[in-house]
Amino acid sequence: MKPYYSDDLVTLYHGDCLDLADVWTDADVLVTDPPYGIGWKIGENKKARSKAHAGIQNDHDTLARDKVLELWGERPGMVFGSWRAAAPECKQTLVWHKPEDAGVVGSVTGFRNDTELIFLTGEWPRRTNVSSSVFRTRGGMHSYLNGHPHAKPVTLLEALILHCPPGTVVDPFAGSGTTLRAAKNLGRKAIGIEVDERYCEQIAKRMDQYALDFGAVA
Repeated sequence: MKPYYSDDLVTLYHGDCLDLADVWTDADVLVTDPPYGIGWKIGENKKARSKAHAGIQNDHDTLARDKVLELWGERPGMVFGSWRAAAPECKQTLVWHKPEDAGVVGSVTGFRNDTELIFLTGEWPRRTNVSSSVFRTRGGMHSYLNGHPHAKPVTLLEALILHCPPGTVVDPFAGSGTTLRAAKNLGRKAIGIEVDERYCEQIAKRMDQYALDFGAVA
């Protein structure tokens, strides 16, 4: 299949990752932000400056994520997820502690919804414990939101990929291309698949420019 975009490090395909398994299942490390399975959507909130969004494709359950993990097998993976959905079988769970302006919309308990999970799936090499399982980012959401409702900071993905075993990184749910941009910044080969063509176009533009990201990881 002809890539939507390619350069010396990054190859991007437009389509459903389950239909394109032959182009990504030979990679080495899975780093992805799939549909969480929580039926997420949001209405317009002018006070909070949030725009309405009808939701994420295939987010009604965890089936898309689970089918990808079944195809991936026991190779190492980093998979974002939510406290509100069933976790996949995993080796360990990391936590992304979002910046101080995150998690306000939809929170009614007095506590912000400012954490997300990162599941370590498959087999990981045994290593000395030197890193915290909590990753914190600073700089506010404005430093990384780019039109995709679930965009992540490039610096967060760089920090995660630095902890991954060597080899080609793959993201079957490429979204706005943060995983691919982070891998490219680190000089690693990466493969992405994205079902929505408007995000494919956004990814292609991101790959052709150096993306500054001030959401530093603490």
